[in-house]
Amino acid sequence: MIFVVEEQPNPSSDFFVLPAVQQLGERVERVGFGEVPSSETLSGAWVVFVRYVPPAWRRAVEAARGELAGVVLFMDDDVLDPRAAAGMPWRYRAKLWRLGARHRAWLRQIDAALWVSTPHLQTKYAEWHPRLVEPAPIPLPEPGCRVFYHGSASHGAEIRWLYPVMAEVLQRDERVSFEIVGGQAVYRQFRRLPRVTVIHPMKWPAYQAFLAQPGRDIGLAPQLPNPFNAARSHTKVFDITRAGAVGIYAADSACGEHVRHGEDGWVLPMKPQAWIEALLALADNGPLREQLHTRARARFSAPPAVVDGCHKTKGSPVDGRF
Repeated sequence: MIFVVEEQPNPSSDFFVLPAVQQLGERVERVGFGEVPSSETLSGAWVVFVRYVPPAWRRAVEAARGELAGVVLFMDDDVLDPRAAAGMPWRYRAKLWRLGARHRAWLRQIDAALWVSTPHLQTKYAEWHPRLVEPAPIPLPEPGCRVFYHGSASHGAEIRWLYPVMAEVLQRDERVSFEIVGGQAVYRQFRRLPRVTVIHPMKWPAYQAFLAQPGRDIGLAPQLPNPFNAARSHTKVFDITRAGAVGIYAADSACGEHVRHGEDGWVLPMKPQAWIEALLALADNGPLREQLHTRARARFSAPPAVVDGCHKTKGSPVDGRF
C-alpha cells in the first residue's frame, strides 16, 4: 500500500507522483492532511508526502515508524530551504517553513527518501541521493457538460439560491463543471465545490469577447421574486443563446415569458429540486441540448420585427431620427 499525502488534488501529484508510484505495482490511496489511518493500516505501507509534511501525518509516521516500508518526500519547488523563497509573499514563506523546511532534519533522521522534479534540485540536495522524477502527461478528461451563470452584484440572492442546487448537481454527476461570475464573496462561497471556476467581473466589451469563447452547454437564469427583479428584461436569453448554450429560465420572469418550454429552452418554477433534476437531465442528453439551442438560435438571433407599445413615427427613437 502506498499513501500519497497531499493538501488537496494538485498538479504536483498528477504530473509527477502518481505516475511514479503507479509503476511500483502497489495499491495507491490519495489522502488529505486530515485523513490519517491507524497504525495497523500503516503497517507495511509507504508514505509519500507531496511537497508538505502535515503535523498529524508526522505524528502518525512517528507512531508507526518501525512498521512502515518507507517514507518519501517529493518536491517540485525548493520547499526545504527558506532562503530559496526570498521575495515570495510572507504567507507563502510561512507555509513553506511550517509544512516544509522545519521538517528537514526530521526527514533525514527517519531516513526518508527524497524525490525531486528537476536536475537543479537533484544537484542541490546531492548528499541526500535524490531520485529525479520526470513529469508525465495527464490524460484529457472525458468530454463533460459546462454549466454557467453570469450574474452581477445585483444577483446576490440568486447566487446564494444556486449554491445548494449546483452542490448537488456537481456531487451527482462528475461530468458537470460550473462557471460563475463574481468577486471575492462568490469565490469564498463556491471554492468548496469541485469543478467550479469563478470568473472576476469585467467590463461589457470584455464580457462580449469572453462570451464568444466556445465550450458552454447550459446557461442558467434564475430569478427570485422581488421589486428590483420585476423590472428586468429578457436579455439573458440572448447572452445564453450567443454562448452556444441551452438556457434554463425562471418561470416568473421576462425570460420565462419569452422562452417556449421544451422548444427553445426550459422554463421552471424557482424550486431547487426542479432545477437539480432538469440540470442532470440536460447534462446527460447532448442531442436534446443541441436541438433546443438550434431552435433558440433561429428564434433569438434576429432582431424583433415589432416593438410592442411603440409606433414608428417621424422623429421617434424607433426610426433613428430622435
